[in-house]
Amino acid sequence: MIQIKQKGNFNKLEQFFKNVSSLDYGALEKYGKMGVEALASATPIESGETAQSWFYEIVKNHGGVRINWKNSHVVDGVPIAIILQYGHGTRNGGYVQGRDFINPAISPIFDKMTNDLWKEVIK
Repeated sequence: MIQIKQKGNFNKLEQFFKNVSSLDYGALEKYGKMGVEALASATPIESGETAQSWFYEIVKNHGGVRINWKNSHVVDGVPIAIILQYGHGTRNGGYVQGRDFINPAISPIFDKMTNDLWKEVIK
């Protein structure tokens, strides 16, 4: 048999959850814009169209929130940012190696967002 005994109360935990639920999601706009700027500056440029096609959406659902960074440059149904990132085959049977530009560009934004939001939570 497992028994659990608890002393004290859950005031600090309840306050933590209250702080998390009251975060100003509008503040996430700042991180969305930062991500777009970082992705645009890191995108390999031939015409510049892919770099200029980054945007973001803030999606709220099930009590949570998410930032989606997207790129609207699509040619013949192919999202160009994805083939730049992961590589692609060519018409003559060759292969163009992808270049990881998305992860290094967006990682510092995740770090900053995590640190800033954590400071908000523990206020």
